[in-house]
Amino acid sequence: MDARTLALMIDHTLLASEATAADVQQLCAEAVDLQVGAICISPSMLPLTNGFLTAFVKTAVVVGFPSGAHSTAIKAAEARLACENGAHEIDMVINLALVSSANWSGVTSEVAAVRTAIPKSVVLKIIIESALWNAEQIVAVCRATVEGGADFVKTSTGFHKSGGASIRAVQLMRQTVGETIGVKASGGIRTYADAIVMIEAGASRIGASASRAILAEAQ
Repeated sequence: MDARTLALMIDHTLLASEATAADVQQLCAEAVDLQVGAICISPSMLPLTNGFLTAFVKTAVVVGFPSGAHSTAIKAAEARLACENGAHEIDMVINLALVSSANWSGVTSEVAAVRTAIPKSVVLKIIIESALWNAEQIVAVCRATVEGGADFVKTSTGFHKSGGASIRAVQLMRQTVGETIGVKASGGIRTYADAIVMIEAGASRIGASASRAILAEAQ
C-alpha cells in the first residue's frame, strides 16, 4: 500500500494525560504534513485554534476514556460538548462491566444514548478492549454496539493492561460487523508491517502515535 493511501486511513493519536496544548499543536502540524485522515485527542484539548488543521484532516475525540466506567449520561454529555467544540468523530470506550456480565442490552442502550446526543454526521467509534474478551464476547459486543448505532468498532484504548489490537480480533470484528461498519485497529501499531497486517485482517482505520515512522517505511 502506498503512503498516501495508508495516511488517509490513520488517526494520528496523542492521548497521554500529560500532553500539553503545545504538544497538540505539534500533533496537528504533523497531521497536516503527513496528510493523515484524522487526529485523535482528549476532549479537554478542544476547541482547536483556527489554522492548526486543514479541512481534510478530521478531529476525533475520546469519550469515557480510558476506563469506560463513566455513567452513560456523562459519556453522552462529554460527546455532545466535544461535537459543539469541533469534533468530527467520537471514540467512546464501552462500559467494560456490561461486557463481562453479558449485559448486551446495556451495551446497546449506552451506545444509543451517545449516538442520540451527537449529530448524525459525526462518526461514532466504540472501543471494546478486544484483548480482554474471548471470541464469543467479541462477537456479542460488536453486534450490540452496531445495534446501538455505532459507525465503527475499535479494538483498544492502548492503555489497558490486557494489550492492544490483534490480528484475530480484527478478523473476528470484521466478520461480525460486515462491510458497512468500520473497524479501527489501535494499540501497539508502530510499524508499516503492523499497519498492513491489520488492514489485511479487515481494519479500515488505524490508530497510531507512530504515524511518521509508519509512513516513512511506506515510502
